This record gives sequence, structure tokens and C-alpha cells, in this order.
Amino acid sequence: MPVLSTRITSINGGGSDGWDVFNRARAMIAAGIDVTELTIGEHDIRTDPAILNAMHASALNGHTGYAAVPGTNALRDAVATRLTRQTGVATNRDNVLITPGGQAALFAAHVAACSAGDTALFVDPFYATYPGSIRAAGAIPQAITTRARDRFLPQRDALALAAIGAASLLINTPNNPTGTVYPRETLDDIATVVRDHDLWLISDEVYDTQVWDGSHISPRALPRMAERTLVIGSMSKSHAMTGSRLGWIVAPEAVITPLIDLATNTTYGVPGYIQDAALFALEQGSTLEEAVAAPFRRRRMLAQQILGAQSVVGQIPSQGAMYVMLDIRATALSGESFANALLDTHHIAVMPGESFGASAAGHVRVALTVADDALAQALGTLCEFAAERATAR
Repeated sequence: MPVLSTRITSINGGGSDGWDVFNRARAMIAAGIDVTELTIGEHDIRTDPAILNAMHASALNGHTGYAAVPGTNALRDAVATRLTRQTGVATNRDNVLITPGGQAALFAAHVAACSAGDTALFVDPFYATYPGSIRAAGAIPQAITTRARDRFLPQRDALALAAIGAASLLINTPNNPTGTVYPRETLDDIATVVRDHDLWLISDEVYDTQVWDGSHISPRALPRMAERTLVIGSMSKSHAMTGSRLGWIVAPEAVITPLIDLATNTTYGVPGYIQDAALFALEQGSTLEEAVAAPFRRRRMLAQQILGAQSVVGQIPSQGAMYVMLDIRATALSGESFANALLDTHHIAVMPGESFGASAAGHVRVALTVADDALAQALGTLCEFAAERATAR
């Protein structure tokens, strides 16, 4: 058999892809074992039936053929209107490319920003697919480490040092996995470094409707940043449409035009009936977005109450997104060892911090994606398990 390309065989960098505990939990569920799954950011509610009805009606009305590759004009207009309203930056359809989900947008953005062999920066902790997406685009991933005591916010000196010779910087706020919302001061530091070193900024903003403390600021709205920022958006988290695979890139028109060429030669667009459903969903405004976010707002408060009643498991303040990041270093276990032991003994699945990079070692991420009572029971058990391990040291 011919040899596979190094690009395809090196996507995971020769190591784990970070999904080992998740895969073990899914195998246990498939074997009939009852597992409380607090791993991935998958809503426990499904897509609103009204959105599905719009999708069904569009398909029945014939929007099942090839759709416009950049996205339908109506949907691109709706995304542009949303971004203009949220950021204050004038945006039109020529600034928008519709993609098959946020993941495809991440890949495409790095193809646009990086030539083969360029260094692409990202902040550690990171969403598990970031380095693989960068390698798949032909660039070289380089992590910028952060510290728990800084709420995992990137520091200006570290950013400036890493930026030397790099082509792009990827950030994510509200942040997965930490729940941190970048304040204006941090974003100003990022913008300064990006401008000083002539980088592209790729801003993953898929959790922009899930902000519990503070406010979401898109770096595209900062001075002289619209011309060098590529914003990643998605219907997955904001509208519980994870399986519909509908996302976008918002960028200068000079970036979108060649990205349309990339889409023509890779995905060839997104099905029209899914685009019509997304348009319907966006037209419902903030009411629907707030309804989708409400369970996570409530469960974040529940988690704070439970975790605040004990002193072994620490918590990184969760300001946004559907997760809490827990510090389990008092147990002397790695995040991976803790997660595997918790799964084996109590059938509770959480993600090890190490799945998201070296900076999150000794932590675990809990997704707030089960019913309140099940979440409360799981968190209580997790804290008891941690206390037992800490006492046994």
C-alpha cells in the first residue's frame, strides 16, 4: 500500500487526541453500564421543535439541492446583522462565509492565516481539537501556557514572546474548558501584541451567548482589529443545533473571497434546508438564545453552591460556557488518573485537564449537561471521592 501523507498521520502529533476517558465512558454505556456523562458540551435538551419544523418545511419545499457555497444571502445577512448588533462593527454578507460547523471554520481560518510550516499560536488550556486543526492546515501549533492562579488568562509578556515569528493567534472567550471570560484588559493586551507582530487573530466565539459574569467583548471591535480578525461562530451552542453542523467565519472581504474558493474545493457548502433552519432560529432573536442558555446558568450556580460547601476540590470561577473547571491537586492525582478512577469506581465521566493541555494538569472539566438532580448527585460524589483520596495521601 502507498505511504500516507505525513500531514494526515501527524494530526494528533503522535500522542493521544485527548478523548480517551470519553471513549471509555461511551464503551461502558454501550455495554449497558449506567454512566453519568459530564464530558462533552452536548445539550441535554434537543434542538427546538420549531427549528426542526422550519428545516422540514424547507426540505419539503425543495431546498435539497446544491446550496450557494458561501451560504444563502439571507443567512449571511442574518449573521452579519447579528455581528453588527453584538459588536458595533459594521458587517455585511461579504464578510461572512457559512461553514459546516465551527470546527470546519477553525480549519478554514488557519488555512487562510497560515502558510505551510508557519507557527500558529493558541492558548493553553485549549479545546481539544485546536492543535490537530492547526496541523491539518499545514501549520505548526505552539501553545502559550497560562496559570490557574491567573484564571488561565494569557499574560502579555508570554504573548509577546511567543508572537515573534508567528503567523496567527487563536483565542477562545468565553473559554472552553475553563469557563473564563476574557476581560477588556486581557483583550487589549492581545490586540496590542497582534498588531505589533502583524499576526492574524482567530477568535473562537461560539459561547458568546453563555456569559454569566462580565460581558463578552469580541476583539474584532477593538481599534484596528477588524482588519486582522477572523471570528468563528456557530449555531451549535447558542441554539442547541450541534448535529446540524452550521457555523461561520466573519472576516474582511479580502479573506472571505479566497475562503469561498477553499469551500468550493472541500465542503461545497452547507445543505440549504439546514441554512434555512438556522435563519429561522436567528430570526427568533435573543429569546431563544436565552432559553437555551438558561439551564447552564442555573447549573453553574448549583455547582458553585455544592463546591463552596467543601474545601478539597477547588474551582476556577466559571464566568461563561457550559463547564466548570475543578482543581483536584489536593488529591495528588493527575487529572487523567482522577478521571479514570472516578469512572471506574463511581461511573461518573469527566474530562481530565490534561486533555486540554499541560496548563490544566491536576484539574478536571465538568460539563453541566445533565439534569440538575443528577448533576448535584455527581458533584457530591466527586467531592467525596476527592476527599477520600486527599485523606489517604
